Amino acid sequence: MPEREPVDTTNLDQYQDTPLVWSRVRDLLVAERGEARSYFLGTIGSDGRPHAAGVGAVWVDGDLYVVAGPGTRKARNLEANPACTASVSLSGMDLVLEGDASRVHDAETLERLAAVYRESGWPCEVQGDAFTAPYTAPSGGPPPWNLYRVTVHTAFGVASAEPPGATRWRFG
Repeated sequence: MPEREPVDTTNLDQYQDTPLVWSRVRDLLVAERGEARSYFLGTIGSDGRPHAAGVGAVWVDGDLYVVAGPGTRKARNLEANPACTASVSLSGMDLVLEGDASRVHDAETLERLAAVYRESGWPCEVQGDAFTAPYTAPSGGPPPWNLYRVTVHTAFGVASAEPPGATRWRFG
């Protein structure tokens, strides 16, 4: 599946630096996939209160994929309300992604993403319609772990490396 391109780019830089280009962000997301980057997933509980948790995340073909144990608060929140955010600090770029998460059930995507996670250092395998592995994050709960695809509709980037800038991208 080809990567989606933004349909709208807005310069948010108060100093009027040139808007950042999406390809810079996309290239960082792919290049740093195997590195120890901390992604933080923001979800909304049934009571309307926010919840944030660190997650194992990978960027593949224009979508962010995250893993969550079915009994965890983040998974329960995503099942009730798919709206979420993901934040990460990449090399020279802080990034916030806004989108909607949906659980992945199809075997082909699960196998493809399990291979990506293995390449990134987590030895997971597909079991049924979820992942299993010898270990996960301490807060991940017991296996199996569900895979969620976050379809990003808006992204915000603030560059801390040259060229500087702050930009919002919207996707169709």
